[in-house]
Amino acid sequence: MTIDTTFMAMTMETSKALATVAYIAAAVLFIFSLGGLSNQESARRGNVLGIVGMVLAIGATLFGYMSGGFVWAVVAMLPAIAIGATMAARVPMTGMPELVALLHSFVGLAAVFVGFASYISPGVKVLPSEALIHEIEIYIGVFIGAITFTGSIIAFLKLKGSMSGKPITVPGRHLLNLALVAVCVWLGTMFCGSPDHGGLWALLVMTAIACFLGVHMVVAIGGADMPVVVSMLNSYSGWAAAAAGFMLKNHLLIVTGALVGSSGAILSYIMCKAMNRSFVSVILGGFGTDGGGGGPAAEVEGTVTEFSVDDTVDMLLEAQSVVIVPGYGMAVAQAQHSLAEVVKILRDKDKEVRFAIHPVAGRLPGHMNVLLAEANVPYDIVLEMDEINDDMPSTDAILVIGANDIVNPGALEDPNSPIAGMPVIEVWKAKTAVVMKRSMAVGYAGVDNPLFYKDNTHMLFGDAKTNVDAILSKLRG
Repeated sequence: MTIDTTFMAMTMETSKALATVAYIAAAVLFIFSLGGLSNQESARRGNVLGIVGMVLAIGATLFGYMSGGFVWAVVAMLPAIAIGATMAARVPMTGMPELVALLHSFVGLAAVFVGFASYISPGVKVLPSEALIHEIEIYIGVFIGAITFTGSIIAFLKLKGSMSGKPITVPGRHLLNLALVAVCVWLGTMFCGSPDHGGLWALLVMTAIACFLGVHMVVAIGGADMPVVVSMLNSYSGWAAAAAGFMLKNHLLIVTGALVGSSGAILSYIMCKAMNRSFVSVILGGFGTDGGGGGPAAEVEGTVTEFSVDDTVDMLLEAQSVVIVPGYGMAVAQAQHSLAEVVKILRDKDKEVRFAIHPVAGRLPGHMNVLLAEANVPYDIVLEMDEINDDMPSTDAILVIGANDIVNPGALEDPNSPIAGMPVIEVWKAKTAVVMKRSMAVGYAGVDNPLFYKDNTHMLFGDAKTNVDAILSKLRG
């Protein structure tokens, strides 16, 4: 009996040692995955490395650290795999941003559940000297998780269109947020050190307040700034996962959460810098609602000039340099494949054709890049706004497809515009610009666009894919 017990203990220690090695390998794969996702050429490899790392991490946890409960683990995992695979296969590219926001909410909710479970019945051994630290980890993890959960749900509803993209604010909202955070800190002092789970009431009240904070912070954010919000919620979900790792004493979860949290924060900072916004205001909520000088926005005046498909084709054939600015309208219409064919024909005619990508084009960072890569558009002609904006005055023709706020000159010309100060693609400086839109409706930010009334701008109304298909047919003919 003693020999059997010793053998089992040695086997368990060996399994844990192998699992630790697997965790290190998974962490390295996650780092390489992030590196691969940093540019289009290596994005596919980055995804594969991330998948391999996650499979390795799950396998190491199941067979290296668990001594029972395998049936329950399988029961929990199989439906989740089926649901995740079905959602990923069915969601269109236009629905990817809201799917990402929804997945962030699951991470936050998981952190909340792990926090409550760790407090009521710790799954790891906690020494008396570590009890206070463990309770602080639980409290912070639940706080971040609750904010991430409800904030991501609101972001999902806004991106899906089930909720207005306009900011919803109340007077003194920042003071209200600060007061609620102060209450949560006070509740934290009540929670920590309470014997026999006596702090459960404080944890429950704090969770409710944090859920309200998540809603209150995101509803105050304007629609044009939602890509930055999704990126920031991605960061929150990472820190929530890291907090769960501290609760469970799982080093891989800590490392993975820290990678996601830090990369999301860095991406948000880069996007804020590109949009001339404050990074701190993103964290505090109400981002994008205080733009402008406080006075009324300038009245948009002028006459709209319409173009036909034939006019647009003539413009493209006469131009030597062409820049295409894609937006969410292109994603909705799924026009990227036909557009890629148009680009190929124009390049075969020795014309310079490039794409200009705004940092917040679409509803998710990199949304347009993914669509163009899906259509096999060459990576080297897809340029960021800062790389191509200086070339606008020397460009013969601009084709804006479904973009609105990111080409709005009011951001630079009207100090009272709600998007004042936001860098935009300066398409109006080109010789001629054609804007494809279904109608004269405002963009996601709810701001009128003076571009449509400029002398060198022409409107091509209708569905983007229908118009691009018609252009492609004319070019082939």
